[in-house]
Amino acid sequence: MAQALISKKDRKIIKEAMWDHNPITFQVLGICSSLAVTAQLKTALVMGVALTLVTAMSNLVISCMRNMIPSKIRIIVQLSVVSALVILADQFLKAYMYDVSKQLSVFVGLIITNCIVMGRLEAFAMANPPFRSFLDGIGNGLGYSAILILVAIGRESLGSGTLLGFHVVPQFLYDHGYVNCGMMVLAPGAFFLLGIIIWIQRAISGYAEES
Repeated sequence: MAQALISKKDRKIIKEAMWDHNPITFQVLGICSSLAVTAQLKTALVMGVALTLVTAMSNLVISCMRNMIPSKIRIIVQLSVVSALVILADQFLKAYMYDVSKQLSVFVGLIITNCIVMGRLEAFAMANPPFRSFLDGIGNGLGYSAILILVAIGRESLGSGTLLGFHVVPQFLYDHGYVNCGMMVLAPGAFFLLGIIIWIQRAISGYAEES
C-alpha cells in the first residue's frame, strides 16, 4: 500500500535527503543548532521535530504558491511563510513545554534563518510539485534530526551519565572511579562527536572530496 502511494522516485527523494545529501554531514548546514541544543537528548528531539515540521510545511506551502510568486520577491515570501510556521511552533512550545522552550532559548526562533529550510525552499520547493516538496522537507528534517539525536545521545550519556533524565551509567562504574566526561557538555564535545559521525558516514558512502 505504501509503495502504491509513494513511488520509487519519491522514496529516493527521502533517502537522498536523509543519507546521500544529509544537510549536516554532507551539506554542512545547521551546524550551530547541532552544537547548541545537543547537550541533552530531550532538547535535541524537540528541536528535530520542530525543524522537520517547519521544513515540510514550508516546502508544501511554497510549492503550492510557486507559480504565483513573483521572482523578485520570492525570498520575502519564503521568509514570511517560514516565520509564520516558526512562530506557531515557538508559541506551542511555550504553552505546552515551557521548560524545554527555555532550554532551547533562541534556537527555535532561528529556524527562520536556518540554511536547511531556506535552501530547500529555493532549491526544491520552487521547482517541484507539492507532494514531492513535502517529502523533501520530511527527508531533510529527519536527516537533520537523526544527527542531532546521535550527537545528543553521545553527549548526554558520556557527559552526564543520563538519557532523558534516566541514569544509564551503572553505579558500580562510579564506585570504581568512573568520572563523567566534562568535555561532552561543552561545544568541543559536540564538534568531536559530529566529526566522528561525518567520518563514519562518508566512509560508508565511499565519499571522497574532489581535489
